[in-house]
Amino acid sequence: MKTIEYLKTLRGKDAAGLKDELAALRREQFNLRMQASMGQMNQPHLTRDARKNVARVKTLLNQKSQ
Repeated sequence: MKTIEYLKTLRGKDAAGLKDELAALRREQFNLRMQASMGQMNQPHLTRDARKNVARVKTLLNQKSQ
């Protein structure tokens, strides 16, 4: 259910808000990747979640541009 709520909040944002969200998710993805490379990663599933959230935001940006 958390994903559905996240999508509802994303759909409520405009293109500029989605771009800000995308930048924040990319930053989070980078930080998780650095943690994994240094062996400090406690929750490896967060990398996959961040990647999927980036894809969700990019999908909504494409839908709004059409």
